[in-house]
Amino acid sequence: MSWWSRSLPLRVTSTVFIASVVVLVLGGFLLMQQATLGVLSGKQESAGNEARQAINAAQAQLNATDLSGEVNVDKLLYDLAGGFATRSGGDEQYQVIISARGQTIKAGDATADSIPPALRTQVESSPDLLITPTEVVYDDGRPSVAGLVAGSALTLPGTGRYAIFLVFPLTQEVNTLEVLRYAVVSTGAVLVLMLTFIAALVARQVVVPVRDARRAAENLASGNLHDRMRVRGQDDLARLATSMNDMAAEMEKQITTLSELSQVQQRFVSDVSHELRTPLTTVRMAAEVLHDARDDFDPVSARSAELLQNELDRFESLLNDLLEISRFDAGAAELSATTLDLRSVVDRVLDAQEALIRAYGVQVRVHTTGDTTAEVDPRRIERILRNLMTNAIEHSEGRPVDVLLAGDEDAVAVAVRDHGVGFEASQAKQVFLRFWRADPARARTVGGTGLGLAISMEDANLHGGWLTAWGRPGLGAQFRLTVPRRVGGLLATSPLPMAPRDLPLLAVPSSDHDAEADRPRAEAGTRS
Repeated sequence: MSWWSRSLPLRVTSTVFIASVVVLVLGGFLLMQQATLGVLSGKQESAGNEARQAINAAQAQLNATDLSGEVNVDKLLYDLAGGFATRSGGDEQYQVIISARGQTIKAGDATADSIPPALRTQVESSPDLLITPTEVVYDDGRPSVAGLVAGSALTLPGTGRYAIFLVFPLTQEVNTLEVLRYAVVSTGAVLVLMLTFIAALVARQVVVPVRDARRAAENLASGNLHDRMRVRGQDDLARLATSMNDMAAEMEKQITTLSELSQVQQRFVSDVSHELRTPLTTVRMAAEVLHDARDDFDPVSARSAELLQNELDRFESLLNDLLEISRFDAGAAELSATTLDLRSVVDRVLDAQEALIRAYGVQVRVHTTGDTTAEVDPRRIERILRNLMTNAIEHSEGRPVDVLLAGDEDAVAVAVRDHGVGFEASQAKQVFLRFWRADPARARTVGGTGLGLAISMEDANLHGGWLTAWGRPGLGAQFRLTVPRRVGGLLATSPLPMAPRDLPLLAVPSSDHDAEADRPRAEAGTRS
């Protein structure tokens, strides 16, 4: 059903078609119902009048019969039925059936089966004229038709009562209703087709400009800022095209301005970083001289020389990170991939962090599962893991730090898990922003530049991998790096979960004796 959801003209046209069919069917049904009731009511009224006049005339004829001699009742009734047939003007007006002394006398082709048994019973006991619908059955093989039958009783003085029935076929009325039904159906079909065609035209007139606006928006989104819509007329759609063109022009202007500012910023960062290296080198040479001679200084001067040396180290690290960021911003970063085991990279990072680990008194535990060999850039992967380990040690609060390695057919993952202060779930994306800190008032005790995780994210993106973060206050944090096993591979899943596997189980109340538990489900992270 994708074609249905993608095509607005099809939905509009189909909706109008279905609505028109429903309206015309209901309207035609009500029209035919009212027409049928009107025709039958008029026919029943006229048939009642004719039947009443005919029966009154027949009763008058019987009342005028000379009964002084012997009377042949059968011949009298046959003559009476023949007179009715002559008076009706043919079978199409009405036909006569008389029940007399166990025999049926009729004038016309309608049989006695055309008279409902209930009407016979009512006529025998009622002096009134009764009319009811019936189905007229012919004895000459013609198909039966709908009709009306009027029944009453004739009285011949001195001989008894005789039931007389006048059968009125509704052939003409049925034909009239059939013609009307055909007219309603044909007219409704033409109206439905015309309304559907009109709806298709209107939908096309509306949708074509909307499609042009959609294509223009797609072109703008793809970077074709010079694309514009054609403006036709002065209606709302024309004003929409004008507004789209104005928006495109303003977006082009703003994006151009931002692009120029970004280029200026990148050049500024790069130029400043390079220009600061010369005075930094001179200052470092002087600081090293002072640092080497600090034993000859008084305590205050010696401490100042040590602080100067430490801050110069941080300053140089900041310059290096700024230069690296400028390379990423300029798109000049390149991947030098080689095949190696990520466990060896982890070992090198731990060896380099040995002094920091002892200073914080942290126990680092490494857990490896599966093959952890992949095509990666060793320098960049080592930088990522070094940043993750430094952050984990600094925020571990003296608790153990776990390093988990795992691999599957398509990817290799490394997760660094600490059990320290953690952070809010809403901050999982912000930790990768440049110069971001969870607590702005918290001092950097390890000498970080504030760009480590931002550079790590760029390194992960360069590998085509993911770098995600999970954290909860009081439960610690876990950073997970996932890279494809081969350069250019696409990631679908990670060998390690986003949330740590060692989270405390939360008890869930249950009515049975089995205790149920579930891990916290809220996870946060970013996917590059």
